[in-house]
Amino acid sequence: MSVLKINNVWKEYGDQIVLENVSLDIEERAFVALVGPSGCGKTTFLRMLLGQERPTRGAILLDGRPLPAEPGPDRGVVFQKYSVFPHLTVLGNVLLGKELQASPVTGRLFGAPRGAAVAEARAMIAEVGLSGSEDKYPAQLSGGMQQRLALAQALILRPKVLLLDEPFGALDPGIRREIHQLMIRLWNETPMTVVMVTHDMREAFTLATRVIAFERPRDRPEEKLRYGATITRDIPIWPPRRPGLATA
Repeated sequence: MSVLKINNVWKEYGDQIVLENVSLDIEERAFVALVGPSGCGKTTFLRMLLGQERPTRGAILLDGRPLPAEPGPDRGVVFQKYSVFPHLTVLGNVLLGKELQASPVTGRLFGAPRGAAVAEARAMIAEVGLSGSEDKYPAQLSGGMQQRLALAQALILRPKVLLLDEPFGALDPGIRREIHQLMIRLWNETPMTVVMVTHDMREAFTLATRVIAFERPRDRPEEKLRYGATITRDIPIWPPRRPGLATA
């Protein structure tokens, strides 16, 4: 079953065509890596899946229905730049999503509901390997720890689709490998579909079940405005990876 279905999507900004005629089915529990040269629309495509951008033409379906116009808890996102709140502790960052989900106006929970949310947030913090850091602020964490926090923040709402925009590009190789192992474990254990933008081909083929390449077939200067990027390669990983079997 396809969790995401992209039908003949185009994205234009005024006279500039960024993406043209993009069609893609993403199956449930897949881990899809999007690769391609800088400026070929990968992040724009991810923003459309999140709901921050709308296609100029075509349609994006989530579970067979038109994608909601606004980002929602069914789609989590982690960016390359640490997308956490610097004024909140680790626990506060992870807890915030639960509070806003339950109480959009005040963003606060009280009594037993708050106790249950705090317990769930602490469990998620432990899941990403940050136990003992609950009272620390992001500035007190290393880069790798901040990305672990960003993952916990995204996963606390149990999204159906997790979107990753080069989330590991700023990490040094040793820490990146640790985060890769964590990401594979979370994908194995959590019922979610992952779509990741990366410039690192090794990362793409290490983590993904499928690698999708975006390119501009026409890339001369006079053509860049009128011709956008599209999918030029769709590479399934062999042997196939499935949740519970993937290794870093």
